[in-house]
Amino acid sequence: MILKRCILFVLLVSFLTANAQIEEQKLDELIQKTLTTFDVPGISVGVLKDGELIYTKGHGVRSLTTNKDMNANTLVGVASNSKGFTCFALAMLVDEGQLKWDDPVRKYIPEFQLHDPWVTEHFTVRDLVTHRSGLGLGAGDLMFFPEGNNFDTNDIIANVKHLKPESSFRSQFQYNNNMFIIAGEVLKRVSGLSWEDFIETRIMAPVGMSSSKASYNRVSDRSNIIDAHTRADGKVIQIPHDWSETANPAGGIMSNVVDMLTWAKFLMNDGVTADGQRLISSEQLHELWQLQTPLRVRKGDWYNSNFRGYGLGWFLTDVKGGYKQVYHTGGLIGTVTQFTMIPDLDLAIVVLTNQMVGSAFNTITNTIKDSYLGYDNRDWLQRYGKRHTDYLKYNDSIKVDVYTKIETAKTQTDLPKPSQITGTYTDNWFGNIMISHNGNSYTITCERSPYLTGELLPYNPTTYVAKWNNRSYDADVFVLFTFDESGNATGAKMKYIAPITDFSFDFHDLNLKKTN
Repeated sequence: MILKRCILFVLLVSFLTANAQIEEQKLDELIQKTLTTFDVPGISVGVLKDGELIYTKGHGVRSLTTNKDMNANTLVGVASNSKGFTCFALAMLVDEGQLKWDDPVRKYIPEFQLHDPWVTEHFTVRDLVTHRSGLGLGAGDLMFFPEGNNFDTNDIIANVKHLKPESSFRSQFQYNNNMFIIAGEVLKRVSGLSWEDFIETRIMAPVGMSSSKASYNRVSDRSNIIDAHTRADGKVIQIPHDWSETANPAGGIMSNVVDMLTWAKFLMNDGVTADGQRLISSEQLHELWQLQTPLRVRKGDWYNSNFRGYGLGWFLTDVKGGYKQVYHTGGLIGTVTQFTMIPDLDLAIVVLTNQMVGSAFNTITNTIKDSYLGYDNRDWLQRYGKRHTDYLKYNDSIKVDVYTKIETAKTQTDLPKPSQITGTYTDNWFGNIMISHNGNSYTITCERSPYLTGELLPYNPTTYVAKWNNRSYDADVFVLFTFDESGNATGAKMKYIAPITDFSFDFHDLNLKKTN
């Protein structure tokens, strides 16, 4: 009898722990403090529990220019949280017998090629969406990032063969957006619909995501939409929206916390809509949330996780006591978002922001999640706040040191003459980069991505710094020249100055040869 009482007590405690809830007032206070700590203009947060929307609020402002309030209906670019939609769409086609996950990509896109011919022939639809191509982190992202370039999907398909792998095929996780863009093309060729039309008509409409659009350009009513913001030269400023329509299958969706929680409710209802319509089989939904590419779990993981990895468009892990967590994050220039589901608890958390600080959404998500998992207050705000401050100081110190050396280098007498480094430099997949000199200063311009224009400043006799005119990019790079025996440049490589640079500025993947 005593044993039975103990078991019942443990079960009761477990039930109460899993159904605890952070108080609304405390959550309001946390979000307000998060805005201040991380200098984020606006954040919207949504929580779904047991099929009910128990919290949907916006805090702060949607734009520093207009100072209009952020609210639960404010549209935000959810960025890479779009990847789950792309994979869901493909799974629908699998259900319909129109494709298989392990079909070769070349069955649908015959012109598809990668650097290795064997990999090309064996590369499957599943490989497109599991970040195991062998290509490096963000490889080729400069073909769509930042906005304003003139690459299209066909260019990306044609150019990925020039990207050299960093690891062997299927051996490592390396996040890659271009493979998702190509997956969107598979969807288009098989279904006969554009990726945008498929997402809106076959997923968003029946699910009930009435305010969402598959791309920024499809948002006709912009009366309640964020402006993007970022830290530039030490100050948070409002910047233009930045996302290439070419990359919509990797991150183009615009939504809000209400619609994203509607999406979560639908997914956790086994892919059945509120009116009883099944959009996907249980088998395929299960497949989406199966581990495909493993990731390392660090020792002393905060959630006592035993596994972590990537499924089909989703990150997967287990949290306290073995609860499965399905989640993703997303980032654009000026926006970061987080979407988290713990189906076993019927819990979903959405955090959308209009500034580029992942620590902000981690603070909020982890605090809410902890309240349902029964953890004591672990003060994520203080923990992430200190880490964020230290990280900014570290990056700023690197930049200060580099630009101090630039001032010194300007007076050096052993710098190359303009005729030794000016001209056109060509990369196989990115195209031409031009370096010119007007008698006083150098300019660097990327022909196919003209927003990437800036000053070229001397650092030492073989290395210069590209300082981009758009300071919101925070992506200045070293340009390391190679010279022939006559002292004339023959090529160049690029390297980030500071680690804060977004990985999609993959300048390090360029192999520039001087052609003129």
